Amino acid sequence: MKAGVVHGKEDIRYEDIDKPVPGKGEVLIKVKYTGICGSDIPRVNDGACHFYPNVLGHEFSGVIEAIGEGVTTLNNGDHVAGVPLVPCMECEDCQRGDYSLCKNYSFIGSREFGSFAQYVVVPERNAVKFDDEVTFEQGAFFEPATVALHGLQRVDYKGGKTVAILGGGTIGMFVMQWAKIFGAKEVVVFDISDERLALGKRLGATGGINTLVEEYQQQALDLTKGRGFDYVFETAGNTITMKMAFELAANKAQVCFVGTPTKELSFSVKEWENMNRKEFTLTGSWMSYSAPFPGEEWILVAHYFKTGLLKFDDSFIYKKMPLSKIADAFEMFKVPGQVKGKILIDSEG
Repeated sequence: MKAGVVHGKEDIRYEDIDKPVPGKGEVLIKVKYTGICGSDIPRVNDGACHFYPNVLGHEFSGVIEAIGEGVTTLNNGDHVAGVPLVPCMECEDCQRGDYSLCKNYSFIGSREFGSFAQYVVVPERNAVKFDDEVTFEQGAFFEPATVALHGLQRVDYKGGKTVAILGGGTIGMFVMQWAKIFGAKEVVVFDISDERLALGKRLGATGGINTLVEEYQQQALDLTKGRGFDYVFETAGNTITMKMAFELAANKAQVCFVGTPTKELSFSVKEWENMNRKEFTLTGSWMSYSAPFPGEEWILVAHYFKTGLLKFDDSFIYKKMPLSKIADAFEMFKVPGQVKGKILIDSEG
């Protein structure tokens, strides 16, 4: 089969490798689409792979082509989304159902060969079936959509409250929609792009605030009658928005950091004291799994994509590119700000 094989820093090649064969409890997936994740970029462009040669790709959809011995829940022809985490199932964290915290895990598309290829083999439980009403493009977005839902589940979320979404990227748009699906009274998106704020409103946000505007904090407080927000979800991993979360939180709020920071972060005493004075709860969110594996996050994404309540916008996709041009796709990320949205790799191309 053909695959995009990473041989070293800035060296990803479209070449022939052996087609995998499913073993006991495994399925062979004919890959349709794979999204390039932010975590893939340094592995290719900065030489950060775990080993070489390697085949990355973990946000993928496809069709079951063959099943191994003992597989009972999937059949040839099923449309599936890939679940990349392969937990050990034996450690203390796994026994509690906290699979995201497993220290002995493997991961499809980084620690073992992934879906930047025409075929990939995964354990039976790592393929989530979806109905024909869900497109293969949506199937490639299951992973980011589940990450967003997991963030909501990291707090004691209840409907009828006010919610702030800091960052209007793909994850932010999915967190916003989950907040609405589960009954938020008001959901306001904060971003520096009016285009992203407009998208948020199309997808159901009740408000949008451009944080480049000097009086944005006053606008936010006006929307909540001076209280601040009951729930604050930081989704950008940006120093500015992480500090912003502390300012926008209401008394007794719940704050969740979903975004992954990339720079050192420090708070002034005044900034940090918000947590003391407001007595808000702060937590983080990592990946997207719960018991029974892979968790209701994945089941609910399949359901709400099917019903249309979880909306998918064409602007989520920046470009579709054939697998044969995968090196060109990673070159595009070398130009800051060029890629606005997800690049989907088409394994049939």
